[in-house]
Amino acid sequence: RSGWEPELAWNAGGGCCSDPTATLIALCSMRDFDLSEETCQLAIKDTGCLEVLINLLDTEEIKCQIGSLKILKEISQNILIRHAIADLGGLEIMVKILDSTDTDLKCLAAETIANVARFKRARKTVRKHGGIKKLVELLESISVASSYQVKDTETVRCAALALWSCSKSIKNKKAIRKAGGIPLLARWLKCSHANILIPIVGTLQECASEPSYRLAIRTEGMIETLVKNLSSEHEELQMHCASAIHKCAEDEEIRDLVRKHEGLQPLSALLDKSENKQLLAAVTGAIWKCAMSRENVLKFQEYKTVETLVTLLTDQPEEVLINVIGALAECCQEEENRGTIRRLGGIAPMVTLLTSTNPALLVNVNKAVGGCAMDPENMAIIDSLDGVRLLWSLLKNPNPGVQASAAWALCPCVENAQNSGEMVRSFVAGLELLVNLLKSNDKEVLTSICAAIANIAKDEENLAVMTDHGVVPLLSKLANTNNNKLRRHLAEAIAHCCMWGSNRVAFGEAKAVAPLARYLKSKDPLVHRATAQALYQLSEDPNNCVTMHENGVVKLLLAMVGSTDDILQEAAAGCIANIRRLALATEKAKYG
Repeated sequence: RSGWEPELAWNAGGGCCSDPTATLIALCSMRDFDLSEETCQLAIKDTGCLEVLINLLDTEEIKCQIGSLKILKEISQNILIRHAIADLGGLEIMVKILDSTDTDLKCLAAETIANVARFKRARKTVRKHGGIKKLVELLESISVASSYQVKDTETVRCAALALWSCSKSIKNKKAIRKAGGIPLLARWLKCSHANILIPIVGTLQECASEPSYRLAIRTEGMIETLVKNLSSEHEELQMHCASAIHKCAEDEEIRDLVRKHEGLQPLSALLDKSENKQLLAAVTGAIWKCAMSRENVLKFQEYKTVETLVTLLTDQPEEVLINVIGALAECCQEEENRGTIRRLGGIAPMVTLLTSTNPALLVNVNKAVGGCAMDPENMAIIDSLDGVRLLWSLLKNPNPGVQASAAWALCPCVENAQNSGEMVRSFVAGLELLVNLLKSNDKEVLTSICAAIANIAKDEENLAVMTDHGVVPLLSKLANTNNNKLRRHLAEAIAHCCMWGSNRVAFGEAKAVAPLARYLKSKDPLVHRATAQALYQLSEDPNNCVTMHENGVVKLLLAMVGSTDDILQEAAAGCIANIRRLALATEKAKYG
């Protein structure tokens, strides 16, 4: 450090701009040092040389500007330097340089912007000073053709790097789209240079979190190119392509396109590169999202993807585990895959993951364990490993997503356990905990708890305990909802809770019947079925029949008596019969 302090002091003294040659010599001398070393980076900052370097950007001497940017590009890898450059107004000058006629100067400015714009305030500064539009224009200034020069390649690479850094902000994503960036990204995605493709795909990957970009990625035909590059020899490019597919595959149409363009097989093959954890995280994420479509799951079965995923359930970073268990949760909706997971010993590591603390991981593990529990053989293993108790304990987790997924997982567990009533009673204060969750403000939690209550209430003793804990008034309070998913499971819970003591009467007194009657106007046939079952049970009480009649259920139920759904048909007919029986009894009493 001491070897260059006199030179830096001279530069800081203010005479550098008057003698470009001396300044260039000083800049070249500085580049002889290892600028990747933190000691050198901080020396430049601490001796006041950073201000001089930024001031040089504002001169008319292109060679001095280039020399300064070459140093700033290297030292801006340091987080302290990045913030200092932003504080000293360096970004504004670099954005202005993007208008220069000198290609080397523009490239260096763009690449330095890429380094500095790694934090929010810097990205905002670039946008506010028109940097996004200028960077997009740099992409547009070069045509994608086999004859373009090395300098052209570098221009596009640097502009794409800067856009990649800037695209981490939501407002910048919108600015890129507004500046016409999407078709240009699509155009450059077709080039064959990995050093251009990596930042282009990186930008798309960041932007794919926005629905408008996913739509554009689909309509501009980019999925086919992303799939093609999964077979690239560059692992970094493969990683970014897989990560882009991961984000895009939130949309069903894109999941179908990945399959159509034969992207599922290369994704499965990339699981073998398990030593590259970043690549593995991206690939498992893409497989997880693609597995949300049943047709894709069937393809994954062909490629033995589930078998490989099971081997990745242990000794992996959390980011990988979240994706692996998420993919298995989707795949185990198919009976064949549930058997595969069991045969390969995958249930034990799944149950072990129920003790983790990461909410995103827990949500996926709950879903996977619940999916496996749909198979009675798997359920026996889950129970023997204390998995049901662990699921129940997760109802206490403060995260609503974890609570809901745990409650959903308990439904198949209760349904497929050998002695579910006894198993549920073995969890001390478990039913009280379950009923109290009906006070939650989260719709998904309420829906999942209603579903769990509907299953548990099939056991008379457990229903009696839940009744003592106030399940009837709490369910009744939820009746005024327009959410069809909640309506369905709430109606199922009410139907089963009617089977104990005077619960039918209590639901009527708690004003639950009239809101339930309105559910029959829903367009969801599953809501119709559950509601008809609940109304049938409630109609065993005369006062409830009166309420139903007043709310016009007879006409609605009559139409449902002709349904092809036997359960709906019988419940509707039974309810009408009870209402009619009461009407006849009333007439007889009135007129003799």
